[in-house]
Amino acid sequence: MRARAWGRLHPVLQGRGAWARHDGLLPIVEATIIHLDVDHLPGNRSPQPLWLWFSGSDIDTAELNLLWRSYLRRFDLEHTFRFLKQTLGFTRPRVRTPEQADRWAWLIITAYIQLRLGRGLVHDLRRPWEKPLDPDRITPGRCRRGFRHLRRKIGTPARVPKPSHPGPGRPTGSRSGPAPRHPIGKNPTKTDTPKRDRNKQTG
Repeated sequence: MRARAWGRLHPVLQGRGAWARHDGLLPIVEATIIHLDVDHLPGNRSPQPLWLWFSGSDIDTAELNLLWRSYLRRFDLEHTFRFLKQTLGFTRPRVRTPEQADRWAWLIITAYIQLRLGRGLVHDLRRPWEKPLDPDRITPGRCRRGFRHLRRKIGTPARVPKPSHPGPGRPTGSRSGPAPRHPIGKNPTKTDTPKRDRNKQTG
């Protein structure tokens, strides 16, 4: 892979869109253009050139390598957020306050960290079409499948549940009768006047 960069370049801004209400001359936005060229890709795929935009003007070789490597890690970030939302239920609760949202976010992060730390302690319960992985490379989704077996080994800080007994039930020899029915009262109409009101009117 070859990475090249051109610094202090700027686009030709137009007086529309975000700059429609800008007064005076449009500013000069300097940036760096990064070009990536790959010789070959896995699966004998034909590589296509990749162009990246960086808002900084001057970068060195170390920053250049960090930028294009960070861009390639965006797939891992997207899959992580997808796992948090669809599997761990990050967007499932209907929180009402920002404090509740923060607590729920930290709970989801804690659960995700547990799945990461427990990779070497669970068995890889993979699907028939999935490839076997090393214990230190098991994904959080595959670790979640065997996490229930790990939970039995490490225990829980909760107390042992108290034994419960069934209720006494119906007395011996009794039968269930029909459900009680209560008469439904009618609201007095406008023409019906109570006796007290009639006496006051006649008096």
